[in-house]
Amino acid sequence: MKDQFVVPARLKKTSFVLMGVGLLTLLIGLFAFKNENATRFWAGLLQNSSFFLLITLASTFFIAATTLAHGGWQIAFRRVPEAISMAVPVLAGILFLVVMILVFGGKDDIYHWVNLHHVHEDPVLTWKAPFLNKSFFTIATVLTLGLWIFFTIKLRNMSKEEDGWDLKPETGKKIIWRNTVVAGGFLAIFTLSVGSTTPWMWLMSIDAHWFSTMYSWYTFASTWVSGLALISLFVVYLKKNGYLPYVTEEHLHDLGKFLFAFSIFWTYLWFSQYMLIWYANMPEETAYFQPRVWGQWRPIFFLNLLINFITPLLFLMKRDTKRNYTAVVFIAIVIIAGHWLDFWQMVYPGTVKELQFPWYEMGLGLGFVGLIIYLVSINLTKAALVPKNHPYLKESIIHHT
Repeated sequence: MKDQFVVPARLKKTSFVLMGVGLLTLLIGLFAFKNENATRFWAGLLQNSSFFLLITLASTFFIAATTLAHGGWQIAFRRVPEAISMAVPVLAGILFLVVMILVFGGKDDIYHWVNLHHVHEDPVLTWKAPFLNKSFFTIATVLTLGLWIFFTIKLRNMSKEEDGWDLKPETGKKIIWRNTVVAGGFLAIFTLSVGSTTPWMWLMSIDAHWFSTMYSWYTFASTWVSGLALISLFVVYLKKNGYLPYVTEEHLHDLGKFLFAFSIFWTYLWFSQYMLIWYANMPEETAYFQPRVWGQWRPIFFLNLLINFITPLLFLMKRDTKRNYTAVVFIAIVIIAGHWLDFWQMVYPGTVKELQFPWYEMGLGLGFVGLIIYLVSINLTKAALVPKNHPYLKESIIHHT
C-alpha cells in the first residue's frame, strides 16, 4: 500500500513553472502599471491573494465541519484537506502584506476610506468611520489571520500526533473529544470572520458607499465550493497515482454531490442579493450593480452565472458523472476558474472601472496556483496519507452512498 507521498519531479516542475509565470507577471505589472495605472497592479494582488487564501481556508472549514458533525466518510482522504490547509499561513502572510500596503500606503484608489479628506467630505464615509478606519482594519485583520493560522496548524498537528498513539478505546475517545473542541472553536471564529466582518473589510469596502448583509455569505459560498473543487482535484490526482487505497467512487460521488449542492447554494445567494436590491430600486444599493449589470461589465456578470450555475447543474446532475474521475476534474477546474472570475468582477468595477482582458490577473492567478501545488505537495509528504488510528477510519472504508 502506497501510504507515503513522494513528490513526482513532474509535479514539482509544474509548480515551479507556474510560480515563475506568476513572478514574471508581477514584475511586468510592476513596470507596466505605474502612476495612474497602479490601481490595476494592486487590485490584481488583492483579488488573487484574497481568493486563493479563502479557498485554501475552506479545507480547514471542511475538516472542522465534518469533525463537529462526527462524519466518518471523509477520513480515507482527510490528509488531503489537511495538506491544502497548510497553505493558509503562507497565503495569509501574502494577503496581510498586500492589505497593509493598501491601507498605510494611502492607496485610496482601492480603499477610498483611507483618505481622511474623503472621509471628512463624505457623510456616508463619516458615518462608517468607526468601522472603516486604519486601526480597526489592522487589528481585525491581525486577529483574524492569526486565529485562522493557529487553528489550522493545531488541527493538522493533532492529526499527525495521532499516528503515533496506540489504538485503544480510551485513545479513540480522546481523539474525538479534542478534535471536536478545537473544531468547534475554529467554526466559531470562522463564522464571525468569513461569515460577517472579513469580506466587508477586505472586499466590500472597495465600494464603501454600498452595503449588503448577504455579501459575506455570498463570498463564503463562492470560496467554499471552490475549496471543495480543490480538494476533489488533489484526491483524484493522488488516487490516479496509486495513493489513497481506501478512497472509492463512493467518496468521489459525495464530493461531486457537494460540488453540485453548493453551486446551487451560491446561485441562491447570487439571486437573492440581486433580486432584493433590484426590487427595492434604492440608489444607494443599486450603485453596486449598475456597472455590473447595465455597464460594460454586463457580459462578465451573466457569464459568471453560466459558468458557476448552469454548467455544474447540467454536468453534475447525473449520478455517473459524479463518479467519473475525468468528469470531476473537468468540472472542478471550471468551478475554480468561474469563481475566480466572480472575484474579478467583485473587485475591478469598483477599482479599475474599465473592462480589460485580464492577462495580468490571470498570470498572477497561475502563480498562486503553482504556489498552492508546491505547498500542498510538500505537506502531503509530512504524514501518512491514511490516518490509521482515527476511530472513524473503518466507517470511511466501508462507506457507501
